[in-house]
Amino acid sequence: MGLVYSNITLSNPVISTIKPIEVVSLVNTGATYLCIPQHVANQLELSELQKREVTLADGTSQIVPYVGPIKVAFENRICFVGAMVLGDQCLLGAIPMEDMDLIVHPKYFKLSVNPASPNIASGLAK
Repeated sequence: MGLVYSNITLSNPVISTIKPIEVVSLVNTGATYLCIPQHVANQLELSELQKREVTLADGTSQIVPYVGPIKVAFENRICFVGAMVLGDQCLLGAIPMEDMDLIVHPKYFKLSVNPASPNIASGLAK
């Protein structure tokens, strides 16, 4: 399977005067969190909540800022999450994808809402 990218909208739900930004994000079901570069955290004026240790694809780990909250929007779905600040591009991991009930179509290299629940996000609470 190749790489999947998708447009998502990020905003600061605490400071409503800051305009949302649309970013192209790498979609990675093998990653856990939303990751954003420092310039996105700066634009959204996100507060550092704590430091977190994150393991990178090459197996190394580093301590990075964990910021938030962030409102993530994709099509007719939203969620509120924190984000790791690292790298030079946004990465959409499993937690926000699960929260918004999104799926990846490997054949089409596309992110979409779950076709089994197209109008409202669905999830497990049991």
